[in-house]
Amino acid sequence: MTNNDVRSKLRPQPTAIAVAVSMLLLGTGAGASTAAPARPAAAVGQEPAQPGPAAPAPPLTNLGHLDFLMDTVPLAAVEGHTTYQLEQTPSAQAPWTYADKKADGSYARIGGGDLDPATGHWTQGAYNADDIARTAVVYLRHWQQTGDAASKERAFQTLRSLTYLQTVSGPNAGNVVLWLQADGTLTPSAKPVELPDPSDSAESYWLARTVWALGEGYAAFATADPAFASFLQERLHLALGSLNKQSLGRYGSYDTADGVQVPAWLIAGGADASAEAVLGLAAYAQAAPDDGPATTALTRLSEGVAAMSSGSGTEWPFGAILPWNKSQSLWHAWGGLAPAAAATAADVLDHPRLLAAAVKDSAQFTPQLLAAGGPDNAWSPTPGEAQIAYGVDSRVQSLVATADAANAPGLLDLAAISAGWFFGANPSGAPAYNPATGTAIDGIEPDGRVNPNSGAESTIHALLTMLALDARPELKARALGINRTVSTHGLSVVEAESGTITGGGSVVKPASAWTGEANISGGAYVALAAGASLSVPLPAADEPRNIYPIVNQGLAPSGSTSWTTAKGPLGTTRNGGAGAQGITDAPGILFPFTLQRALPAGAAAVVGTTDGDVALDALLVQPQLSTVSVDGSGGQATLYVSAAKSTTVKAVQLPAGFVMEQQQYDSAGKPVQGNGSGARSGNVTVAPGGFTLVSFVAR
Repeated sequence: MTNNDVRSKLRPQPTAIAVAVSMLLLGTGAGASTAAPARPAAAVGQEPAQPGPAAPAPPLTNLGHLDFLMDTVPLAAVEGHTTYQLEQTPSAQAPWTYADKKADGSYARIGGGDLDPATGHWTQGAYNADDIARTAVVYLRHWQQTGDAASKERAFQTLRSLTYLQTVSGPNAGNVVLWLQADGTLTPSAKPVELPDPSDSAESYWLARTVWALGEGYAAFATADPAFASFLQERLHLALGSLNKQSLGRYGSYDTADGVQVPAWLIAGGADASAEAVLGLAAYAQAAPDDGPATTALTRLSEGVAAMSSGSGTEWPFGAILPWNKSQSLWHAWGGLAPAAAATAADVLDHPRLLAAAVKDSAQFTPQLLAAGGPDNAWSPTPGEAQIAYGVDSRVQSLVATADAANAPGLLDLAAISAGWFFGANPSGAPAYNPATGTAIDGIEPDGRVNPNSGAESTIHALLTMLALDARPELKARALGINRTVSTHGLSVVEAESGTITGGGSVVKPASAWTGEANISGGAYVALAAGASLSVPLPAADEPRNIYPIVNQGLAPSGSTSWTTAKGPLGTTRNGGAGAQGITDAPGILFPFTLQRALPAGAAAVVGTTDGDVALDALLVQPQLSTVSVDGSGGQATLYVSAAKSTTVKAVQLPAGFVMEQQQYDSAGKPVQGNGSGARSGNVTVAPGGFTLVSFVAR
C-alpha cells in the first residue's frame, strides 16, 4: 500500500483500509533468504540477563523480500528526464509497489491499478517514487550500518531511478513524476487521478521523500563516491529550488484553520510530508554543514513541523504533532515521523524548541496511543482504522530519535513496546514481520483480521525498524521479549446515539461520515434542540476519568451544553462559535473539548443539557490512569500512563514469591527520583502526566 493510497482514504474520503479476512501464515517468499530465529530476550524495562559470554543475536534485518521486489527498469532519454550515467547504463532498479501472497506461500509482484495486457502498463504504474525513495533509504542505512556491498549497489541504483523521475527542465523543474511503468514509460497522470495532476506539476509527498533519499544518499556517498554524491547534491538543490518557489516561499506566513494559526510553508500542507524531507536535509547538513540554502530549508521546514504541536496530556490531541494544517481534528500514524524529524533537526541545528515538540509527542501522546490499542491508522478524532507497519515504524523511529536527543531513557521503553507489534503484540496476536524471510504483512484490522500481502511500503518500514533495533542490542533484546499484548485500558469512545434523549432531539445519519476534516464517529450523531438533554451511559469504573464531548461546532453562536453527573457538574462546551474556517475544507469543527472537572469514580452516566441547537457526536473517555500490559519471553510488564494533574498511586496485587520493579518517568520521559527496585509493596507510583513501567521479578 502506498502512502498516497492511505492519504486518499484519510483526507478526502477516509474509510477503513480493506484487508483480507485470511489470517497470517508467514511463509518464505520467492527470492527470500533465511535467517536463524531470534533468541529470547530480557523483560521490558530490565537489562538483558548476562549469565556469561554469549554470541550476539542474529540480525533482524533481512533484505530478502525487498530484494525480491526489486526489478531492473529500462530508462530512455526523454525530454526533461535523465539520470546519472544514463548513456553508459540505460537502466536502473526499482521496487514493485505490491506483492500479493499466493496460496502456495510465495508472492506475486504487481503494480498499482489495473493491468492492460496489450501494453503491459498499469493504470498507475509498476513502481512509484514514494517507494523508490524509501527503498533507497533502507539500502543506504543497511550499507552504512553493515558495510554490505550489495546494499551499496542497490542504493546506487534506486537513487538513479529516483532521480530519473525528477523533472529537470521546464516550469516543473525539481518536482517529481510519481509513477513509472515496467518498460520505463513515465506515467505523469495516473488513473484514478491523483493530486497534483500531472504528478510533477506541483510539490508533493513524493518530492518530500525524494529530498529524504537525496539527503541521506549524499551523506553516504560523499566519501565513497564523490562524483555520484556531487550529482545527488545537484538534484537536491534542484528540489530545494522548486520548494523555495512553492511552500518554502511562504516561510513566516500563517494560515487560519478553524481559528487556529498554522504554518503556511509546510510541503503539501503536511507536517508528515515535511518531516520526511527534514530527515534527509538533516543528514545532508551534517555532511555539508556549509551549504547555507540547505541549512535554511532544514531550519524552516523543521520549524513548521514543530509548530503543528498541539494539545496536552488532558487536551486533544494529547501533545501530538498534527500532520495536516487543514485539520485540527485529524491525527494519523502513517507518515508519523514528525517527532523523529523535530528531534533530529533539534540536534543538528541546536534548536531546543524543536526538541520540545518532539518530547511532547513522544512522552505524552505516544503512551496514550499505546494504551488505547496501538498506532491506529487514524484518530479522526476518535481512534480507529487498521494498523500498518508505516505507523508502527514511525513511532519506533521517533521514540529512538527523541530519546537520544533529549536524553530521555523512558522513551526507549516505549520504543520496545511499540516494536513488539512486529513480533506479535498487535491485534492479531501473530507476528507482523518474519526475520526468516524479510516479509511484513500489509495491515491488521481492529478485530485482528490480517492482510497477508507484503508490498513495498510495509516491507520498507518493517526493515527500517529492524535496522534501528539491530543498531541497539539492548533495545532489540527488550523488543524481542514482547510478543503479546495482554490487555489495554485507555482512551475509548461512547457514542452519543447510545444515550437517551429528553426533549427535542434525534439521531442523524449524514450521507457521509467525512466532514472535510474529520469523521463523524459511528456514522451518526445526536441533534438536540434548546432545552433538550442527552443522558449517555458509561461503563462502570472505580477510577476518575476525563471526559471529552465531541461537538460538531458550527460557526454561528448557539449557546452551550452543560455536562453533569449524579455527583455534580463537570463543565460546559460551546455549541457554536467555532473559529474562522480559513483553509479548511468545511466550516465549523468536529472536536473533543476538555471539561473543567474529571468524572468521579463510580459515576455511571453523563448528562448534557443544552440551551441552544447542538450536534453531539460522541464522548471520548480517558482513564486518569491508563495501562497496557505486554508479555513474551522477557516476562510480563505493564505500562501505567497518567492523565492526572497530580501523582497517582495505584495498589496492585503482588504475586507470591515476586518483588516489583518499577521505572518511573515524568512527562518528558526522564527518570523520576525514587524509582522502586525490588519493592515488596504493591504500590505503583506514576508522575503527573508521566508513565511508569512495572514488572515482577522472582525473589
